[in-house]
Amino acid sequence: MSKVTSDMAMSIDGYVTGLHQSLDDPFGEGVGERLHRWMFDEPETHKAVLDGIVAAGAFVMGRNMFTPGRGDWDLDWTGWWGEEPPYHAPVFVLTHHPREPLTMKGGTTFIFVTDGIEAALAAAREAAGDRDVAIAGGAQTVNQYLAAGLIDELRLHVAPVILGRGERLFDGVGDTNLEPVGTPTGTALVTHLTYRVVR
Repeated sequence: MSKVTSDMAMSIDGYVTGLHQSLDDPFGEGVGERLHRWMFDEPETHKAVLDGIVAAGAFVMGRNMFTPGRGDWDLDWTGWWGEEPPYHAPVFVLTHHPREPLTMKGGTTFIFVTDGIEAALAAAREAAGDRDVAIAGGAQTVNQYLAAGLIDELRLHVAPVILGRGERLFDGVGDTNLEPVGTPTGTALVTHLTYRVVR
């Protein structure tokens, strides 16, 4: 049976981005690639993890993960990932501002959803068929899905970094039990942890 999963790179104190996201600082001021160095410096070592992150049949993400912009859309903006995003599947972007679907190279289509997290998940499940659906981020989006009890498996990629401020995973989620799955793995740059969300 397909699952709803979420992969989140985070600091050891629970932050997934810093403050003041912008075009120059996609992960917030002062963060740079510190939470994601393992992806870029050791891609072969973490190949199975990286493959797993983009293995879903459909994705859901918050608007802040798609763009640094707020308010009305800049229709020239097509995401952080260039002409061929890594998803190769439908991506449902949560937003309060309607926008026509955006088809990219490699099979990624961004579909903009204005009627909430449940509607986005239902559309993603339909698009994914028998494959998993991934809640891609950012923190506020994952926290909403966790609070609603809609994530089955949480995969955390914890960098040995203390940010001290920013957007924190688990804020507002409430009392949630997590059951470890498998054995933690990693390197000096990251520890990979997998949990089943117990309902």
